This record gives sequence, C-alpha cells and structure tokens, in this order.
Amino acid sequence: MNPDVTNFFGTYTPRLDDKGRLFLPAKFRPRLEHGVILTRGQEHCIYGWTPEAFTEFTDRVRSTPFTNRQARNFLRMLFSGASSETPDKQGRISIPPVLREWASLGRDCTVVGAMDRIEIWDSQRWDEFSAEQEDTFADMSDEVMPGIF
Repeated sequence: MNPDVTNFFGTYTPRLDDKGRLFLPAKFRPRLEHGVILTRGQEHCIYGWTPEAFTEFTDRVRSTPFTNRQARNFLRMLFSGASSETPDKQGRISIPPVLREWASLGRDCTVVGAMDRIEIWDSQRWDEFSAEQEDTFADMSDEVMPGIF
C-alpha cells in the first residue's frame, strides 16, 4: 500500500488566519477530508487524528485502570480539550481557542506528520524542540526501538 495513504509524514508550515483557521497540508487532506479529531498533545502541541485512528486509540486507553490517578489525569487533559473538526472546501480547519492557547499558536505554525496522527506546533516552539532533539536523535534508536535499526 502507498505510504502516503497509510501514514502522515513530512513537515509543513501553513499560517493560522485571524479566525483561528489553518490550511491542512495538501498531502494530508485526502486522509482528513471526513474530519479530524484535535486534542491536546504532549510538549504543548496539538494532535490531529483521523476519526478511525482516534477510535483505535480510545479503544486502547479504555482499558486504562480508572483507579490510577496519573491515567485519570492524562485522560482528563487529553479529552477535555478535544474537538471534532471538518475541513472546509479550501482544506482549512478551525482550531478551538482552548487548543490554540494550549499550543501557544501564533500566526506561523508547523504541521508535522507523526505516522498515525499529525501534530500542530507553533513554529518557534517546533524549531526549539527540534533543535533540542537533534543531539540525542541518533543515540535514542537502540533505547527506544531495540532491534528496529
């Protein structure tokens, strides 16, 4: 199967307009044309999931023990800001104010493909995060993904 259809990858730099709308990268639009679920992401970005990927994710976290405080708090943060958005005919999505604030989104944004989801970052924050990760990127493959490389 074509990887463009099954995974999100690449880095794009669209701009947020005055109404809080963002043009989705053209390569991502076919997978997101029926909607995108936006949630708070880690490192203060926004995660964007296809409805199918979000359903798969929620099915997995449904088994998280309710008695675990950290799990409850994580799920509260993730789901309390979640929003279902449908791109308009120009391929724009509205980003709700609570998520724009969470991610400190300014006019310049960076959209990153992250396999089963997209991530929406303030461009300055993405540049800083990316620069911080460069030194350890090569070293982390054995620790994070043993036997893959």
